[in-house]
Amino acid sequence: MSVSFLFVHENREYVLSAGETLETDLGVLEVPETVTAGDTVETHLGTEFTARKLRGPDLFHHFERTGAPMMPRDIGLVLGHTGIASGDHVLDAGTGTGVLAAAMGRAGATVTTYERNEEFAAVARENMALAGVTEQVTVRTGDVTADLDNLGTFDVVTLDTADAATVVAETPRLLVPGGFVAVYSPFVEQTREVVETAHESGLTAVRTFETIQRRMDFDERGSRPSTAGVGHTGYLTFARV
Repeated sequence: MSVSFLFVHENREYVLSAGETLETDLGVLEVPETVTAGDTVETHLGTEFTARKLRGPDLFHHFERTGAPMMPRDIGLVLGHTGIASGDHVLDAGTGTGVLAAAMGRAGATVTTYERNEEFAAVARENMALAGVTEQVTVRTGDVTADLDNLGTFDVVTLDTADAATVVAETPRLLVPGGFVAVYSPFVEQTREVVETAHESGLTAVRTFETIQRRMDFDERGSRPSTAGVGHTGYLTFARV
């Protein structure tokens, strides 16, 4: 499969692979077979686009979406609080768009991720190809709870499902000693259930964070946090064996 690049002109961004052609109001952009990051490619009208290597934030914005994806702020907390790194084996459930699975794969982990919706799983596989992590990330269609007896052990378990507490109860046997479970929950009631289950299951270092982030605005009047948008995204609970 051809490597994809981000082609940028001012505020325009397009993800294209070598040999592809794109028709825009700025002209027809034909991507050479030999394109590499840093190259400049002109449309037939002379508009220059610069090729950039796709990185995590680019993938977040250009993945095909099947719903609201986990935000970069949440992904960063998952990676930071679990220490996911090269060589780790991760069990993920609730693939969705696949931004978390792709980020973990790009960090060097081997990820097995479950998505119940067959159409969503198909889109996630395409997104993994765009991210270049098809060898690191395996997208399975189905309910992870049906396979728990046959999956072995993992360094980290990540969950973004309504029944996350059911899997949390099984993590003492799913995780290697010292392994982490991380649960993303949009609702506080679900979060409370996860926390209570973690304690009942004998997990340690149980901590929950509400994810809030505010952008800063700077103009001629002064500097302050932005009043636009919603800073809250969800709740993240971490625990370990």
